[in-house]
Amino acid sequence: MHRRRLRPALVALATIASLLAPTLVTTPPAAAAPTGGKKVIANLFEWNWPSVASECTSTLGPKGYGYVQVSPPQEHVRGNQWWVAYQPVSYRIESRKGTREQFRSMVNTCQAAGVKVIVDAVINHMSGQDNGGTGWAGSSYQHYVYPGIYQAQDFHYCGRNGNHDIVNYNDRYEVQNCELVNLADLKTESDYVRSRLAAYLNDLLSLGVDGFRLDASKHMPAADIAAILGRLNRSAYVVQEVIYGAGEPIRPEEYTGNGDVHEFRYGKDLARVFRSERLAYLRNFGEGWGHLPTGRASVFTDNHDTQRDDGGVLTYRDRGTYALANAFMLAWPYGSPTVMSSYTYSSRDAGPPSDGNNKTLNAVCYSGWECEHRWPVIANMVGFRNATEGTGVSNWYDNGYQHIAFSRTGKGYITINNESYAITGRSYYTGLPAGRYCDVIHGTFTNNTCSGPIITVDANGWFSATVPARDALALHTSARLP
Repeated sequence: MHRRRLRPALVALATIASLLAPTLVTTPPAAAAPTGGKKVIANLFEWNWPSVASECTSTLGPKGYGYVQVSPPQEHVRGNQWWVAYQPVSYRIESRKGTREQFRSMVNTCQAAGVKVIVDAVINHMSGQDNGGTGWAGSSYQHYVYPGIYQAQDFHYCGRNGNHDIVNYNDRYEVQNCELVNLADLKTESDYVRSRLAAYLNDLLSLGVDGFRLDASKHMPAADIAAILGRLNRSAYVVQEVIYGAGEPIRPEEYTGNGDVHEFRYGKDLARVFRSERLAYLRNFGEGWGHLPTGRASVFTDNHDTQRDDGGVLTYRDRGTYALANAFMLAWPYGSPTVMSSYTYSSRDAGPPSDGNNKTLNAVCYSGWECEHRWPVIANMVGFRNATEGTGVSNWYDNGYQHIAFSRTGKGYITINNESYAITGRSYYTGLPAGRYCDVIHGTFTNNTCSGPIITVDANGWFSATVPARDALALHTSARLP
């Protein structure tokens, strides 16, 4: 049923592309409140510990991020590629990203800023170096021997292929007992191995971390993961990396009893819609598309693996389209969202900016580091997500093609125009209280002021606006002017 539109205010918007320039990014001076129900994760991929600590204080806390996900902190093989961090040689907290004390200080600093810390934990395997060597912190190792930690009997040898690698992903045994690209596969059904892995996770908990992203979870039976988690000294947030494969016997749903699970279909489906389909199709995005239950789904537009894959997802290189897709993700109430923050790379193996000894340099945004989590559209939509948490979708609108709009009932409203032309002077019913709202796509709301356009919602909940091509606007009750 249509209501009568009373004196709608007409707003013309700047284009979203103009808001992606690094020079327009400002860091709010305000201190962060405790996280509470804030659920958005910033994945500061390969940032060193002092840089993470600084970012928690200057940006993540003030912008309302609830968590920061940090890269694997354990001692790893030497090299400058990104994947060396995923080849442990010991469980010492010393890596190219910093020392144990720097890690502890980072955790304390982030928590003081209201940001919880999730560690990317590598527990499925050790290194993939056939000839062994010396790790980052000086520990010697061989492919299947890690002195004082593991010996040959602590690993799987599937024996099905000449080099023990996984070949057939339709064979459950092979996927969970053979080697992932030559990485020495731990015997996670072993009581001893479980105790060593739990000891590593408990050490991280003793340093104050709040949760774990369990790398390569698909390559461990869910029951093995449950047994390891059962040995933790206290509760922790858990999200598991289980990559969906059509027709494969190992399914993400098997792991939901242990915690959240990455929903890899989400980013690929979202990219396809924004690139070549219709935004109108997003009306039931999530479970309606066969994705995991919302309460167990961890979602992202891209992560460090998928952005290096075959182009199936949107990345920082997609600029405005990437910003719009992230805005949708943060506005849409499905799953727990993670915002990727990456560095610029030109080859798949390229590591982060580093010195001559491969030590990761401090992150300097827009100088080798992309810092997507700071892009104004994305950073401001974190506040939208926080303000609308727990509310459903109402007042859905679409034009059948590339223009959509919806409310987060009583708390927020967003409209996205992915058409090649502006949507001119259309009226939108928000269901929001009357008032003046900051358009957080184009402006930052601080100290009861807005740096961008102000949208007036009338007494009946309506406003009018012109939305440029491939742009959006968003408003929420926590960015309402006095």
